[in-house]
Amino acid sequence: MVFKLSALFALDAFAGGLIVQSMFALWLHVRFGVETGVIGSIFFGANILAGISALLAANIAARFGLINTMVFTHIPSNILLILVPLMPSLPLAIGVILLRFSISQMDVPTRQSYTMAVVEPDERSAAAGVTGIARSIGAALSPSITGYLLGVPALYAVPFFISGGLKIIYDLALWREFRSVKPRQ
Repeated sequence: MVFKLSALFALDAFAGGLIVQSMFALWLHVRFGVETGVIGSIFFGANILAGISALLAANIAARFGLINTMVFTHIPSNILLILVPLMPSLPLAIGVILLRFSISQMDVPTRQSYTMAVVEPDERSAAAGVTGIARSIGAALSPSITGYLLGVPALYAVPFFISGGLKIIYDLALWREFRSVKPRQ
């Protein structure tokens, strides 16, 4: 089970690595000419929203379950990610970015909680290590791809589409594989 989770988490991290904040910031600058100070303010607000969303995840998970919270907050977040490069103006792009960040991190505490809840107590440290390494490897592989794609003006939007699409595939695969695997009580 840990290896299945790790493979899925690696896919999610790979997809997330396509749109790390530094690449996102570069895209905002190239696409809309946004100055670095403004980009910093955008991501300050976005990360505050992400932090609040992570805190709210426990309440949502208590009502809907860990897997459902992970998947059904992550899918809309990734649809919003796909929409970002389609926004014709900076204010609309910022609005979509902020909306995305307001739900994008709800899967983080629920993912960690779920992983710990489905393994034996004496296996939790190992499970955390294996899934963490899988995520790190996945995230390490993808920024170079985005760097290449952002070097080709016609491909500026592609990292958003690939990232959002892969993340939705991850969500659906996670739900299919683990919706019936209940956490221990």
